[in-house]
Amino acid sequence: MSNTDSFIDEVTEEVRRDRLFRLFRRYGWIAVLGVFVLVGGAAWNEWRKAQDRQAAEDLGDAILASLENVDGPARAAALEAIEAPNATSQAVIDLLASSEEASQSPKDAATRLLALADRDGVPPIYRQIATLKATSIPESGLAVDERRARLEGLALSGGLTRLLAEEQLALIEVELGNNDAAIKRLGQIATDAEATAGLRRRATQVIVALGGDLPEVPLSE
Repeated sequence: MSNTDSFIDEVTEEVRRDRLFRLFRRYGWIAVLGVFVLVGGAAWNEWRKAQDRQAAEDLGDAILASLENVDGPARAAALEAIEAPNATSQAVIDLLASSEEASQSPKDAATRLLALADRDGVPPIYRQIATLKATSIPESGLAVDERRARLEGLALSGGLTRLLAEEQLALIEVELGNNDAAIKRLGQIATDAEATAGLRRRATQVIVALGGDLPEVPLSE
């Protein structure tokens, strides 16, 4: 019986091997294709990373080369000529270009910044920075009502952007002669737990300049 059982086991094993071989011949290409897909996908991913790194390096080199120009307008023109690979890169270029334009052409700088602030597809932080910069440029040509409306929108956001918008709103109150309203806003900034030391210092300095009483400023941790 043992010889018979051994013979049956050998035959069964041969049948299994034969069936497996036939299956491999029929469907083995799927496994090979899977290997090629995995290897090709990894190679493509590494190639894309290398391309992205190169694009970032090229953009950085172009920006640095633009900033080497002697005067601001030339730097702004050189920055504007850079072809940005994506919306975020273009936002950075516009922020830099507006800084170069601000002293010579404040209205043009504000126009550029507001266009960035209203542009779709740009990360919110860049749009917020653009709004703050545009509304704080002297002689920007922006009406007080427009500046106030944009800053009030920012004041509803969170973090440091909110407080910086509040600071600009307080300065608008000073500009309009509403010193009490300005002192109130600045006092709220100075006592806000999220305010930085520099922001608190600026707020208290303006309060003193306006003849207001200093609030109890929380101790820094």
